[in-house]
Amino acid sequence: MNVRTRALAVAIAVLIAQRTSLAHSGPPFPIVTDAMRGPYTISIWTDPDATDNRTPAGQFWIVIASSTKGATLPADTRATVSVRPSAPSSPSQAALTSTRTEPVRGDVTNQFGAVLMDHEGPYEVRVDVDGPLGRATIDSRVDATYDLRPAPYMIAWYLFPFVLVGFLWTRLLLRRRTLRRER
Repeated sequence: MNVRTRALAVAIAVLIAQRTSLAHSGPPFPIVTDAMRGPYTISIWTDPDATDNRTPAGQFWIVIASSTKGATLPADTRATVSVRPSAPSSPSQAALTSTRTEPVRGDVTNQFGAVLMDHEGPYEVRVDVDGPLGRATIDSRVDATYDLRPAPYMIAWYLFPFVLVGFLWTRLLLRRRTLRRER
């Protein structure tokens, strides 16, 4: 197999591997940290991506603990995440979107839910926690943005100068080796 065929095979493999990296759009960040509401201590982490294709990309992780020291959280405690645009530009955008969260890997203290955020801008976030210990509500705000990372095929464009320098350097080293052997 010659060098060009190998290089082409590696480039195709890198581009195909990029499809798997589309699943993650960045780390979540906290919008509420350890707020005590009723019988619960609540933290909200989010990755608020807006989408145009009607997929629920506004991700929320709700961390819930009992505010009573040493008490465990009952297994049927659940949270509901609701979002509404802060400044709706049309009546359709004023609609409330909500989802019921589910425990992450069976851990009731860490729950996940995804909601549709259909445009960029500020959103009002409301989390309602309900369980045997009682009810609690917490409000916050978040700015949804579209995923601003470059398209995956752009990796080839960004890597091109480095690959070119590597190719030229390797060619120079091989030429030097050939010249030494000829002496």
